[in-house]
This record gives sequence, C-alpha cells and structure tokens, in this order.
Amino acid sequence: MSEITKEATHEQLLYATILEKGMYIGLASMFVTFTLYVFEFVPPVIPLDQVAAYWNLPVDQYLAAINHSYLHLEQPPVGWSWMSLLAKGDFLNFLPIAILSGVTIICYIAIAPGLFSRGDKAMGLICLATAAVLILAASGIVAGGH
Repeated sequence: MSEITKEATHEQLLYATILEKGMYIGLASMFVTFTLYVFEFVPPVIPLDQVAAYWNLPVDQYLAAINHSYLHLEQPPVGWSWMSLLAKGDFLNFLPIAILSGVTIICYIAIAPGLFSRGDKAMGLICLATAAVLILAASGIVAGGH
C-alpha cells in the first residue's frame, strides 16, 4: 500500500498549471469577444435590438428561426458549423467556450507521458482514454454529426 502524502505530484502540478493558463486565456477571450459583439466591432447575425425576441425558443427552433430570417443557409448551423460563422459577433462568442471546454483534454494529454515514464501505466491509459472520449464527444460523431 502506498503512503499518502500532502505534496502534489508533478502531473498534478502540470495539470493545474495548464488548467489555470487555459482558464485565463478562455476568460480573457470571453471579455474580448463579448466586447467586440456588444459594441458591434464585429457585426452580429441578429441585430442586438432583436436578440430578446429569440430568448424563449429552444435551441433547434432558435437556429431554424435565425437561419430563416438572417443566415439563409441550406441547413441551420448545428454542431461545429458555427465555426464558419466566426466573422459574426454572436457566433464569435462561442470560441472562448470551446477553448474552456478543450482545456481539460489538453491537460489529460499533457500528463499522460509523465505517468507512463514513472511506470503508472494504468493511470496513463485512463488519461488517454478520457481524452479520447472527450474528443469523441466534442466531435459530434456519436450524436450523428451534430
């Protein structure tokens, strides 16, 4: 049985460091993209005075409505298709959320080599498997490409 210590391992410190930096990058990005959106430095899809009219709609109806009224695409933007709309202020705000969501994946991938090198193969495999599951979930493949 291993001894319990109060010191953090190298992997725990690395995870925390990456998570902290990623959180600050995501948070700063949120302030920047929201400022660009609110002051219309990057024009939105939906005019700001019209946004409240869509708040009561479920996501699928909201996307269909804005597609019909403003975007005029063949299909409403679902899944990662929002990335093609980053030139629009309201969709630009999704980028920091994607950054914040992806930081954990980066953390797991970063600590796996250290776990393998110190002989902790089980934890290394768990980290890589967790990262793979998160990547698969983010890809939308499991949900039918959405």
